[in-house]
Amino acid sequence: MMVTTHATVGVALGAVLLQVRPEFAVMAAVAGFLGGLFPDLDFLFEHRKTLHFPVYYWVAAVPVAVLAIVFPSDQTIAVLFFVVSAGIHSMMDVFGGPREFRPWEHTSNQAVYLHYRQRWLAPRRGIRYDGAPEDLLVATATSVPGLLLFEGQFRSLILVGLVVSGLYTLFRKQIPEFTHGRE
Repeated sequence: MMVTTHATVGVALGAVLLQVRPEFAVMAAVAGFLGGLFPDLDFLFEHRKTLHFPVYYWVAAVPVAVLAIVFPSDQTIAVLFFVVSAGIHSMMDVFGGPREFRPWEHTSNQAVYLHYRQRWLAPRRGIRYDGAPEDLLVATATSVPGLLLFEGQFRSLILVGLVVSGLYTLFRKQIPEFTHGRE
């Protein structure tokens, strides 16, 4: 899925705090946004393996959640929402397409690396590939809480992300030709 989809899921997750602990909602949404982005920084290394941890983020989230409940602060809430959003990102990629450059061609059966089992999880293809129309639909739906509930620069950032998502979706299948030529 698109990195913007993962980021807006993190924002939507953080928006939940507006109902129960509004003083932490913006911090949670920003941390969720960043946690949603974080795993995809591994495109610099081995994508969907280096920073994607579909199990370990959840293992880390348990003690962090306890800490955030016992000692709620901007810091503990931020770490919790960052880790949970990174975990959600890692799991979401399993339900998307494979990690290949042209995922609509179905030449790979690798979605996300499962470190403790030392093997790749197969893509479930609920979202056929990053930038597919259904990916844009999820990005749009998960942008709504952030657009409605937050203000200022953060709302603008979400809106810019949504525009980038739309453009990416529009040109997704042409990107391999622009970057690698015809193979």
